[in-house]
Order: sequence, then C-alpha cells, then structure tokens
Amino acid sequence: MFGDLFEEDFSFISNNHYGKGKKSKPRDCEPPAPRDFTNLSGIKNQGGTCYLNSLLQTLLFTPEFREALFSLGPEELGTLDDVGKPDAKVRIIPLQLQRLFAQLLLLDQQAASTTDLTESFGWNSNEEMRQHDVQELNRILFSALETSLVGTSGHDLINRLYHGTVVNQIVCKECKNISERQEDFLDLTVAVKGVAGLEEALWNMYVEEEYFENENLYRCGACDKLVEASKSAKLHKLPPFLTISLLRFNFDFEKCERYKETSCYSFPIQINLRPFCEQTEMDDSEYMYELFSVIIHKGGCYGGHYHVYIRDVDELGNWQLQEDEDRLIEDKLSRENENAKETENPLAVLKGILLEEECKQIPVDQLGQKFLEKIKVSWNKKYRKQYGALRKYLQNHPQIFQFSPDENKVGLKEKYKLPFKSDFQGQAFQSPPQENGIQWNSEKAPPRLRESSSGCHWFDLNDSKVQPIKEEDIEKQFQGKESAYMLFYRKSQLKRPPEARGNPRYRIPEHLLNEMNAANIELQKKRAECDSANNSIDLRLHLSTCYKFHNGALHPSLSWKESVLDLTVDRRKTLGDLRQSIFQMMKSWEGDMVLSSAKPLPAGLHLYQILDGDELTLDCFGLADGADIFVWNGKEVSGVKVMAGPDHEPVLLNILRLVEYNEGGKGQHFTESQHVFPCSTKLSDLHRALAPAGGIILKNDSGHKEAKNWEVLLEEHMKETIKTVGLTDGCSVLILDSHDQSLVNISSGNLTAFTYDISWLQVKNFCGRDDEEKHVKITATIETVSSLTVWDVTPGVALISFASEGGPVNED
Repeated sequence: MFGDLFEEDFSFISNNHYGKGKKSKPRDCEPPAPRDFTNLSGIKNQGGTCYLNSLLQTLLFTPEFREALFSLGPEELGTLDDVGKPDAKVRIIPLQLQRLFAQLLLLDQQAASTTDLTESFGWNSNEEMRQHDVQELNRILFSALETSLVGTSGHDLINRLYHGTVVNQIVCKECKNISERQEDFLDLTVAVKGVAGLEEALWNMYVEEEYFENENLYRCGACDKLVEASKSAKLHKLPPFLTISLLRFNFDFEKCERYKETSCYSFPIQINLRPFCEQTEMDDSEYMYELFSVIIHKGGCYGGHYHVYIRDVDELGNWQLQEDEDRLIEDKLSRENENAKETENPLAVLKGILLEEECKQIPVDQLGQKFLEKIKVSWNKKYRKQYGALRKYLQNHPQIFQFSPDENKVGLKEKYKLPFKSDFQGQAFQSPPQENGIQWNSEKAPPRLRESSSGCHWFDLNDSKVQPIKEEDIEKQFQGKESAYMLFYRKSQLKRPPEARGNPRYRIPEHLLNEMNAANIELQKKRAECDSANNSIDLRLHLSTCYKFHNGALHPSLSWKESVLDLTVDRRKTLGDLRQSIFQMMKSWEGDMVLSSAKPLPAGLHLYQILDGDELTLDCFGLADGADIFVWNGKEVSGVKVMAGPDHEPVLLNILRLVEYNEGGKGQHFTESQHVFPCSTKLSDLHRALAPAGGIILKNDSGHKEAKNWEVLLEEHMKETIKTVGLTDGCSVLILDSHDQSLVNISSGNLTAFTYDISWLQVKNFCGRDDEEKHVKITATIETVSSLTVWDVTPGVALISFASEGGPVNED
C-alpha cells in the first residue's frame, strides 16, 4: 500500500594579490565538523534513511530505554572485537546501538554515521534501506531487538517499556454475557480522516460502542442464537511509553490512487487517558501522559522526508531561540550606545558589501579589500583597536555572518539578506558577553541561554542539522504536506534523577566512556593537524643582499635558488614571530630588518607594503600561500634607493623604431627594444627620453600590429601618466621622427600603413647641373610603388620611381 512512500525527496533541501591563495585540501582528509552551539549531534543521511534517523533520535532521547540498553554489559552481549571468531556469541544489533548512542551523546562531531548499525540489520543495499516507512521500521526494529536480547537480562526491555493491552468486549443484550478478548500492542494506530484530533479518535475507538442489531446480529455463545449485542474496546494496560501512529495515507477507491490526508489533526502536549481505560479507580496521575517526540513527514504519497521534534527531557542540549536573542542583543546595544550615535557602524558597512555580492560567500581577504575600497581606510587602521581583527569580528557575530566549512569564506545568513534595518544607525555593534560560565564546543560564542521552564526544551533534529524550537511550533505540524506522522508520549509519573540532568555520561558503561574519550582525543588531534595545514602558507623570502636594483626593478645578483629562501608558517602567527623565524634562518643580519610584500613583475621584483606591527597576525596583512617577502633595511639595496608602492610599479614597454633602409626590401623594417618606466611617469618625460625633437609617439595595447591598432599620443596627452593612458606590461610604443610622419594621419590619430609594408623611394635630380645633383629618400606604402610614375614637378625636375625590389625603371 505504501509503495515508494519511503523514497526520500531532496528537492526541498537547500542545496589576494600577494599570493596564490589558500592551499587546496581534499575534502575526505578533513575530520568531521564539531557540534554546533546546541551541543547535540545529528545523524548522517545515508541516502533515504531519514526515517531511521528520526526513530533512532527518539529512542536516544528516551532516557529509560537508553539506560536499560547501556545496562547490558559485554558479559551478556559479547564484544564487537569477537565478531567472526568461532564459538563467540556476539549480539551485534544491541552492541552497535549502544555504540551509536555513545557517539551521539559524547563524540564531538556534528553528525554520527549509522552505517555499522544498518549493516548489523543486514541492510547492505539501497533497496533494503528503502523498504520501510518509519511506522513499519518501529515494529521491525523492536522485533529485531527482542530477538537479539533473548537469554539476557534485557529480554523484556521492549515489553517493559512499550507493551500495552486492549480488551475487546461484546455484551449480549439478552443474557448479559460478556465475551472478552485481549490484544497486545506496541503502538496504537489511529484514524486521521474525518477526525478533528487525537482525543476524538481515541473517543471513537475506546468510548463509543458498536451495536449489532436488525439484520446485523451477533451469535451469542451462551444463548446459542443470533442476538442484539454491543461491542466496545478499552485500554486495559497502559505502557510507560505510548506510541501512536497516525493513518495519514489512504486509498481512494474511486480514483484508484493513494493520497495523503493533510487536514487539521490536533494533539495535546498532555493527555489524560482515564476516559479510554477499563480501570478508572486510580489517581489521575496514573493516566497522565506528556508528549516528548513528534516524527514529521514532509511530502506526499510517492516521496518525502522525515524529521523529528524532540523534547530534551534530561536537558542535554543548549537551548535558545535565535530571534529572541537577536532582539535582546539589539535592545542592549541600543541602551549601551545611546550616546554614541555618531560612531560609524562597521556591521552596516560589512553587511552592505555582502548584500551587493552576487555570490553567497566571498573570501575574508576579499571582504577586507572591499571594505578598504568602500570607506577609503583599512579595517586595521580604523577598527582593529576597538573590535579586534576582521575575522574575529565576523566570528563574534554568528547570528549575522555565516562562514564556509573551512572558515575562509563568509556570507550573510538567509534572514539577514534583507536590507538592514536599525533604529540606532551609526552605533557600534558589540558581541554579547558569555554568561552562566558555559563552555561551548564551537569557537563562535553563542547567545545567552534563554530562561525556560525545566524540561520544556524542544529541538528539531533533521538528519545532520539540529536546531532549537518553541513548544508552540508543534502546532504547525497539525496539518499540511508537512505534518505529524508518529506521536510518542511518556507517563508524567516518570521522573528523572537530578544527577542525570545535563549529564550525557550518566549510566554509560566504562568501556564506552573510554572509547569515546580516545575517539575525541583523536578527533582533536586530526582537527589540529587539519587546522594547521589549512592555515599554513609557503612564503618566498627574497634577501636584499642577493639583489641589485637596475633598469627600474630588483633583479637577483645570484641564481634564483641562492637568492630566495622558502619558509612555511602559520598565517595566524604574528609578524614578530615571522621576523624571529627569519633571524633564525639567517646566519647573520646587520642593522634593522624590514619586511615588505613583493611581487614578481615582467620588469623584475617590485616592493609594495612595508609590513609593520609585530603584534598583528600575518592574516591581517592579507598574506596568502605563495606570497613574496623582501627582506631589507627599508631604504636602499646595494646603495641604490628603492621606491616602493603601487605608484612606482615598473612597466615593461616594447619600443619600436623604423629602420631607415633594409637591403633588398625584405624582413623587419623596425628595431625593437625593451625599456622600463615607473607607471607614474608622465608621457612628457617618456617623450623626452625616447623621441627626438619633433618626433611623435604611438601606442598599441592590443598586441596586434595592424595599422588600425596604433594610436597617436597627442600634445594634450603629455600631462597624463603611463598608467592613466592604459600602457601596461607588454604594450608597444612606436617612435617616429619628423621625416617618418608621412605614415601618420594626425587628424584621425591613426597610423595609415602597417609597419611591415613600408618602402622607400630614392630620388635623384638629373635635370640640374652636375654640381647640384642631390639624392633624397622618402617613405611610401606598397600601394604607392605598385607602378612606375613620372611627374613633372618643376621645370627641369623629374621624379623617377624605384620599386621596392630591382633597379631603376627606364626613363620614358
């Protein structure tokens, strides 16, 4: 009937310039994430096992079941180390369940795996994992446990906690004979269709009577004939834990299809079962039950997802509601900063930057750079003294900013992606202080614990994700496609010992405590190694003693290997730590040691920012993996003063000059050389250095030497700099002297011919007297010399055209 109801539908689940950046690290090498601020562990979804996860969490948060299971020692269950040994009696299912519960309670990881447990069930394929829905699984799991515990002191564990009986009675109207039959149950299945809620459904089942009359009569065994009779059912024995399965799924015989009943179906937090019981003489407390778990199904008949709302009876988790805490924080800040409204609000600036980003998250280093561009001053200069480093400030506001798993990228949490609204514009946003002395597993300081009545802490456990909820949120699961599917009640009389409150180690066997302690130590070690690897960066140290400054940049005087030292450091170390490490690497160093960020350019090595502030971390300077650091005295290199910074960045230009004549007319018609100039050099200075008097300069930043790509730099450009006119490394500059300017159309500002196509005409005056014979050379394009042309220029003067190849053409 259920078909592929238990097939899970995931459609609704939300799916620096100083170096190379952070080293990549394979995801499978990273240890599992630690628990979040709730201090509760979720369970990984193997792919369709959300129904199993919901039921396992319900059993875990049933303290009496958990402790009864832990009370069974190795002497009764055996040990997992003995699996496969001949003659060894190992009860694998309860052992794996014990181990999973210990991990969920004590292991510092965000989510535990159920792989070992499902393998103990014999579920080794996806098909076997998808064959049950959660109501069926509840019965199958209890049956498997009962079978595994036969012959142990826990043989009656399931019956003791979950077993109840219903008595069915038929009363003969004539002889008053009562026919009784008892039925056992581990869970009660109640109707949803046409019923307003749980209490009405129980009333219909255990208070209302069914009558046999007219043509529908009952054969009485005492009367031995068909008689009128009444049929009723009562709860005979109530278990400590009452499990109720709701019939949400039905079959429409007219349409011949399944459907999910999504109408409103209410159920109480507390319920009195006296009206539904056979014996009603006891005190009311004997019949009172309290809701502690609601397994929820989201979806339809042909697929969906399970998660569970659970009441934390032993208060093992840290419970608080984020929206309430946000309001308290804002109110507190409003009071504390009433007299500081003129202060700029860094939170608003950071939030505004992230709102403008198309990507959900950006690197923290990039955020710092955008912050600088936004307010024209760096975070370190303006806010570090008041709020600390940028990364620390972001981590102190976990209610607003969300980090990627490796904590190298940051974005806004979903609810803060709306425009920022505040009644205290311009106030500094402070982190709430830790209260109650609570120690948290996460580095992010969670909000203060909300005051709440004991035992009313509810959580939504949705596979790996755990979050606190309000008790009134349960009402949202009365109806709709996402609605309650199984209800779990516990007797109100069941009280927990004070020593169990907030104590996840309570009643856990010593061998499991030791195993979890060892596992946590190993996890901490792996996290420390992973953290160190994620934060380690390789720096290239360039020593000034091995460099010379010439042609506008720094160049090694020795080989690269001898001039550069490799050093691996932790980016969280301070600049002072780095300086000390360099001192230790160096055999000797005289005078001050200044560290500057550097960058290899086509022209050579160039220096940028001087790293200042020994107390600051390397991360504050934006140093990433592969960054270059220049070690010098801060003034000069080999006696030459070095200008640092982006304004003095050297630009390598290709300088082209026309050749006066090329024998045979073949090959290149220009010479090419490379020159280096600071990017702040004015074009007038460039012109003075390269072009002769009366000469002109053309630039080409496209890389293609066709005539259309050359642009003349006119007189009005001379006040601009190399950088502002767009000249960068590798750009070409053509220098033309005065007699080569026939190639240029000054009015359009473009070159009229491709430099490879240039030819020359040799002109000789044969018309004058012998002592006045002169030779003149003029430039011409290919089109100009394609045929012989003779003109009378002036009386007695003729031009004889020479082609670009061969001798003079005969005179006509």
